Amino acid sequence: MVDFLSRAERSERMSRIAARHTVPEIVVRRFLHSHGFRYRLHSKRLPGHPDIVLPKYRTVIFVNGCFWHHHEGCKIANVPQSNIRFWMEKFERNRRRDRRVRNELRRLGWHVMTVWECQIVTADKSAKALTTLVRHMGRFRAK
Repeated sequence: MVDFLSRAERSERMSRIAARHTVPEIVVRRFLHSHGFRYRLHSKRLPGHPDIVLPKYRTVIFVNGCFWHHHEGCKIANVPQSNIRFWMEKFERNRRRDRRVRNELRRLGWHVMTVWECQIVTADKSAKALTTLVRHMGRFRAK
């Protein structure tokens, strides 16, 4: 399929995609707060600037967009039909960076969790995924 936007128009649209305070991130934050968890956002002190940091539990949560982090097996994680090589390389760089950051955080003694956009697109999926998240958090002892 041919892109109906010019290169400059496509670039402008892509640059407006938010990296912080996205809808999936806000859903996770509201859920955690309503269950009594208190957190920090986008800590610049930690590798990868995790979306949510729960210092009391030494836990970080990344809320990943399925497209940008190319969630394997997810229908949202499609590859654009133009400039395929560029996109495949970009997705691979993102995935390598994600692995490196997760490993670095674990070496520093942090528990690392990932919530995918597709896990919280509907209320039912959201409740199930976030309940599972909280259950896993219960395994981590507070300081």
